[in-house]
Amino acid sequence: MSPTPRHCIRAAQALRAAWQTKGESATLLNVALKTCSVSCNDLQDVLHTVEVTAETLYDAVAKALVIFRQNDWVADIGTGMTPVTVVVKEPTVMHQVLMKDFERWLKRNGRSPAEAANRSALRKQLGV
Repeated sequence: MSPTPRHCIRAAQALRAAWQTKGESATLLNVALKTCSVSCNDLQDVLHTVEVTAETLYDAVAKALVIFRQNDWVADIGTGMTPVTVVVKEPTVMHQVLMKDFERWLKRNGRSPAEAANRSALRKQLGV
């Protein structure tokens, strides 16, 4: 489940999901909030899962990382090739991204003022 270039339209489910090269951007629905289950292993190889509400794939990753970092039961989360799995509910869709791709996305500016503001808020929440 590596992030590869894909375009997927599911008209029957009224879901429009599109992602670009290397999973750099994903739209769950046009700015619609979705409930997502986000999972990853910490450096002690313990799997952690949390439910968040997010507009995009990386928004879900960022919100989950904030929660994981605030939880005493979670050891440090790796970087680079550490996979983070996001399961979008209703209809259920699962995504997996590498931390290195998420971190690269987080460092870039947004393509619109709203996206730039969202990334800035996520950076602030993550302490970046």
